[in-house]
Amino acid sequence: WLYVTDHAEALFRAAAKGLSGETYNIGGDQEIQNIDLVNGICTALDHKCPKNGGGSYAEQIQFVPDRPGHDFRYAIDASKIKKDLGWLPQYNIKSGLEATIDWYLKNTDWCESVLSRGYELQRLGL
Repeated sequence: WLYVTDHAEALFRAAAKGLSGETYNIGGDQEIQNIDLVNGICTALDHKCPKNGGGSYAEQIQFVPDRPGHDFRYAIDASKIKKDLGWLPQYNIKSGLEATIDWYLKNTDWCESVLSRGYELQRLGL
């Protein structure tokens, strides 16, 4: 997990201070299983935007077949960018997830606009 602002800051730092031709892995050192992330989203929504009629958003979780060739984990060694460029993520999973959820709750018009263009919430590709 890596919050978008942390990712953007790491890219900026690499472009501004990194050595030309060097490779810098960017990661938050915060591995999390998808189900734990989904449950975190549900818990946050239960508090920030309770469902009409009660209940938890977790009741809507549906397990689907995994896509072919899906990686089981994404572990990034970001020690080089931390050591060479002094970059560190500022958001942990909890604070980044909260900020992400807050953004979507404050920008429902944008979400509705995207969905109105015909995206049917179906997997694309494999």
